[in-house]
Amino acid sequence: MEDIKNFLIKYRGAIIGGLIALIAMLLNLHKVVIFIIILVAGILIGNYVQHNKEFVKDKLKSYIDKL
Repeated sequence: MEDIKNFLIKYRGAIIGGLIALIAMLLNLHKVVIFIIILVAGILIGNYVQHNKEFVKDKLKSYIDKL
């Protein structure tokens, strides 16, 4: 009994995280999270390209020339 108690105390965070992940998967919340990640990535890429136009143009041009 003491071993089970020590196991639960030691891995309490992992167990709680696993239960939350299981509930999220059952409720299809992973689709929302993936959508939000893609949206944020698009915003960050757009902001980077806007502030570094010349650098991005040069990189794309050199990449296309290699092809």
